[in-house]
Amino acid sequence: MTWGARLVAGGLVMLLAVVGVTALRVWQIARVDDQRPADAVVVLGAAQYNGEPSEVLRARLRHAEQLYRDGVAPRIVTVGGGQAGDRYTEAEASREWLLGRGVPSTAVEAVPEGVDTLGSLESVAAVAREQGWDSALLVSDPWHSLRARTMARDAGLDAWTSPTRSGPIVQTRETQLRYIYRETGALLFYELTHASVDTAGSGLG
Repeated sequence: MTWGARLVAGGLVMLLAVVGVTALRVWQIARVDDQRPADAVVVLGAAQYNGEPSEVLRARLRHAEQLYRDGVAPRIVTVGGGQAGDRYTEAEASREWLLGRGVPSTAVEAVPEGVDTLGSLESVAAVAREQGWDSALLVSDPWHSLRARTMARDAGLDAWTSPTRSGPIVQTRETQLRYIYRETGALLFYELTHASVDTAGSGLG
């Protein structure tokens, strides 16, 4: 084997190792519930339909509501913008859903900005600085936890994760593998570029 071929083979081995280790980290953090007292429970957005949260988003909201009622945090922050023509943002639809479940309006704040995880968390971090708080317990789907936590910490939040264990994204092994694959690529892209590959309505951000 020539030196050139050896270099190419070595590079491929290193690339596969990096991808494998990242996928393992995504899987490991997905299995962890770092539930702890925080200044806010932050619910990451997902699709909503004319003000009605999607099944994915409802699963996150139910978990956030339970965390609030358990006294984990004094407030729930809902996030997520909207697409052109939407009457509601993800954050607004989420807030209304929580109010409909009896969560006090003083305990729910909507931050209706950002069309992806990075933009939403940067907006939350800005609100936190304005209001004088800095710790957040992030609620999303398990496979999204590591990337969301990484972005939140980079934005200046003392962030931990408590993923929902219900909803369509966590129901089948095939779905789980697909999202682990997606999140591995998205996390590697973020770590290389500090940019997000999310798109509006992705269901993960």
